[in-house]
Amino acid sequence: MSSPRLTRRAALVTGLATAALPPLAQAQTAGRGARRITVYKTPWCGCCGGWVAHMRDAGWTARVVDLDDLAPIRARHGIPDRLASCHTGVVGRYAIEGHVPASDVERLVREAPTARALTAPGMPAGSPGMEAAGREPYVTLLILADGSTRPFGRHNGA
Repeated sequence: MSSPRLTRRAALVTGLATAALPPLAQAQTAGRGARRITVYKTPWCGCCGGWVAHMRDAGWTARVVDLDDLAPIRARHGIPDRLASCHTGVVGRYAIEGHVPASDVERLVREAPTARALTAPGMPAGSPGMEAAGREPYVTLLILADGSTRPFGRHNGA
């Protein structure tokens, strides 16, 4: 049988540890960078909402900005028309063009390559937010600082 003194000590230690959890969680979040994304989309696009939900489900805080024309946003971030999609996210210095999986966005932020953006050109079936369209293999592309691209992620058997 445990003594009341030990029980009080255990309660005190548990209480102190519990009180330290919120600051510890904030410090860990600050250490890996805030998981915040601003998403620019047109007001009439339904699949964009599916992608935003995917990002939120993966733990991202998404601020959504509806615009009639995304061309100025893409131009600002160096995304050529041939690599465009239906929405553009911005995470720190990177643009996220289209239905890029959250895991690729997380890897991009973690690895921090010298690049402009990450894109899933077009609207690939089976990508986050496009699940209802079926399933096709697709590749996410890293848009490098010089405008060239290289494969970044392979999905759905690509």
